[in-house]
Amino acid sequence: MHPELEALLALQEKDQAVTATDAALAALAPELSTLDEAQAAAERALAGARAGIQAAIDRRDELEGKIANYRSMQEQRRQRLEWVRGAKEASTLMAELDLARSVLAKEEAEFMRSGDAVTEAERKAAEAERALEEVRARQAPLREALAGKREQIAAEREHALVERQRATAAVGASLLARYERIRRGKAPLALYALHGDACGHCFTAVPTQRRVLIQRGASIEGCEACGVLLYAPE
Repeated sequence: MHPELEALLALQEKDQAVTATDAALAALAPELSTLDEAQAAAERALAGARAGIQAAIDRRDELEGKIANYRSMQEQRRQRLEWVRGAKEASTLMAELDLARSVLAKEEAEFMRSGDAVTEAERKAAEAERALEEVRARQAPLREALAGKREQIAAEREHALVERQRATAAVGASLLARYERIRRGKAPLALYALHGDACGHCFTAVPTQRRVLIQRGASIEGCEACGVLLYAPE
């Protein structure tokens, strides 16, 4: 075996441990995302219900203002009617009073309904708030469990990184640089065992002379096709 091969394999093992913790952390993400989406949906429902209250109040206030304005105009017409002497003008004012009275009655009826709309909007908001509280209560133990898992995996990852750093000290600078460059490529690993007379990663045949060097441990050779480092399995 090449003198540095054992140290390089040990380093790769540490890197696999780090990768495993990264994968474990990533595996928690979908579950957390599902919880977040459910809570966000309940929060949006509550926000919409509260906006509904404000819209209903605004509509009620608008109608109240219109009614006050109509009543003021009606009072002005009545006062004018007291001073009118001509029959034609009086008839016109009476017609305006009757029409305005009809419009006012409709607005007052709408105002009553707007009060009911405010009450209904408040009821829906109360329901949405209870629903959000139920979601949070239901999710609390799940989130606590996820947080515990994440904390444990994060601690394992930190330990794996420390071990990985120690392992790099046993590898020569030039070989370590080569190893790191390969790791940044597409291959899952930087080192692969020979598979018969071929590369253990891409299964491209390795020339006999280079294969002999690898098997003797004389050098650490790379695959001409995919670039990974090759070694002879024991």
